[in-house]
Amino acid sequence: MKEKPFSKYQILSNGIMILWTLLIVLPFILLFMSSITDENTLVANGYSFLPEKFSGAAYGYILKSGAKILKAYGISILVTAVGTLVNVLLSALMAYPLSVRNLPGRKALNFFVFFTMLFNGGIVPSYLMWTSFGIKDTIFAQLLPNFLVSAWNVMMIRTFFTTSIPESLYEAAEIDGATQLQIFKSIVIPLGKPILVTMGTFAGLTYWNDWTNGLYYLVKRQNLYNVQNLLNQMVSNIQYLATSSNSNVTAASSALPSTAIQMAIAFVAILPIMLIFPFFQKYYSKGLTLGGVKG
Repeated sequence: MKEKPFSKYQILSNGIMILWTLLIVLPFILLFMSSITDENTLVANGYSFLPEKFSGAAYGYILKSGAKILKAYGISILVTAVGTLVNVLLSALMAYPLSVRNLPGRKALNFFVFFTMLFNGGIVPSYLMWTSFGIKDTIFAQLLPNFLVSAWNVMMIRTFFTTSIPESLYEAAEIDGATQLQIFKSIVIPLGKPILVTMGTFAGLTYWNDWTNGLYYLVKRQNLYNVQNLLNQMVSNIQYLATSSNSNVTAASSALPSTAIQMAIAFVAILPIMLIFPFFQKYYSKGLTLGGVKG
């Protein structure tokens, strides 16, 4: 069978997508190449995709803290996994009732959730509230503040439930004697998987990239730092060495590939997300194709 030639529209679309992909991928390649570039070459010639001289000194500096890095990665993975699971579960449990059209007080509850997206108490009241719960210098300091339930996630999930799951499914389940919990488990969760995975990805990225909770609440227990806190501490140490007036410290800092280390730290922080993200991408395009009602 003879294949149809590409139309001008297809060629243009493919060209735009290729260009867009390059604009996304090239900065990551430049970041990695800068992290393995010799410090003197990097300072003299700037960032380059093809540096004149390569060096692994930046990653060597990071590997000197190998045990700390591994522990920080472990804490990040634990906090991200548990926090994302709890965030999605609580957000879905809150979004489902808000999507039920005959729920008493539904408009008021929706406004309450939306209101929290516009205003918040600020850093100081939040700090006082969370520390009163005794989470300071505990692993819960990485889990609970600010990210446990997201109003944005709740509104997005609610909208998906309202627009993508036919109300006739709920009515049929209720006629069959299903409880609200059974409807949630058997209908809402399976059909809502695309939005739950999407919101879970956003929640996971937020947990993985967070360093403020560790900065605010882990004062004495720095051994509970996640990878972002640890890498941020490394950058701060390098900056201190570079600006110190002590001659011995200045001499030590001059031997460090400070710019390359910052590039290596950034690459190490984002690498796990880059490896995991493609496995969840298939769920993003399923929202428009799901439906439970057949004619």
